[in-house]
Amino acid sequence: MGFPPPRWAATDGDAGAFFVTLQRKIIHIDCDCFYAAIEMRDDPSLAGKPLAVGGSPDKRGVVATCNYEARAYGLHSAMAMRTAVKLCPDLTIVRPRMDVYRETSREIHAIFRDYTDQIEPLSLDEAYLDVTGSERCGGSATRIAREIRQRVWETLHITVSAGVAPNKFIAKIASDWRKPNGLFVVTPDEVDGFVAELPVKKLHGVGKVTAEKLARLGIRTCADLRDWSRIQLAKEFGSFGERLWGLSRGIDERPVQVDSRRQSISVENTFDQDLPDLAACQEELPSLLGELERRMTRLDASYRPGKPFIKLKFHDFTQTTLEQAGAARDLESYRLLLGQAFARGNKAVRLIGVGVRLVDLRGAHEQLSLF
Repeated sequence: MGFPPPRWAATDGDAGAFFVTLQRKIIHIDCDCFYAAIEMRDDPSLAGKPLAVGGSPDKRGVVATCNYEARAYGLHSAMAMRTAVKLCPDLTIVRPRMDVYRETSREIHAIFRDYTDQIEPLSLDEAYLDVTGSERCGGSATRIAREIRQRVWETLHITVSAGVAPNKFIAKIASDWRKPNGLFVVTPDEVDGFVAELPVKKLHGVGKVTAEKLARLGIRTCADLRDWSRIQLAKEFGSFGERLWGLSRGIDERPVQVDSRRQSISVENTFDQDLPDLAACQEELPSLLGELERRMTRLDASYRPGKPFIKLKFHDFTQTTLEQAGAARDLESYRLLLGQAFARGNKAVRLIGVGVRLVDLRGAHEQLSLF
């Protein structure tokens, strides 16, 4: 199964002129439990046992990733390691070896570059590839994805899953379709039917809160979402309503951003009910910081953490962001920032965001824009 050849179409008003409309060919590559896979590769005695990579349960560590044997016990990334050990008493815990993971990631990207220079890295273990103009494998995106998977296995002895589709949104979903060690292709002619059956929670940008709101409106699949007009969705979801309208029809025109440089890394949560006071906000910090730490471990070596920051959106939709140079990235530092940010509004909070500005070591300058 592959993509059709480029289609030719006549320009309006000029029967003698033609242009090429190229159907995009996007591959999303995602390594299977990347850190854990490398640990099992380098120490075969770990294979077949529940394994987590992360911090110590005695020091409020979190799970960076875990293998599929551990996931069978309910473990997942960003879970407190103390909780993970309670769920799986026989869990083997390995400290992260970031230098090894980064080197392996560089080797994977070297394979990617044999097929295209249109690569958008999302983390050490995940990337988009635009192979629309690639002549490798006869221009077949499916064959390119299959060959990349084979080469990664033969060279590095870890597995990756791949999704092939006409855009980033569908390619990312497809890469998860047959995990682990899978390949799934959605051709242009299959997009409409494939997307119609998707649960709305699969849509890019739809988190828990939005999914619950959609469910209350009777919208559970993209087929349900298509019954709503753009205007109706805009009234319910603001500017994101327009995005929902397009995604439910398989439309995603975002380009693969070559070597896009992060300006910050952050985690935020919009709460079902407004948090009434500072104490309620403080209670949410540990889980948010646990997820932030998990995301930080996936950054490549070209970044250095900079200033921590807090973002608050109050119940009346006013918002504030506060950052502090030289502050640590521990719980107490974020508590202080949160207290100062809360004092600016001193009212109920609907959203909390925690993050870190990133120093781009390639450019040797700090990127300063916000979320």
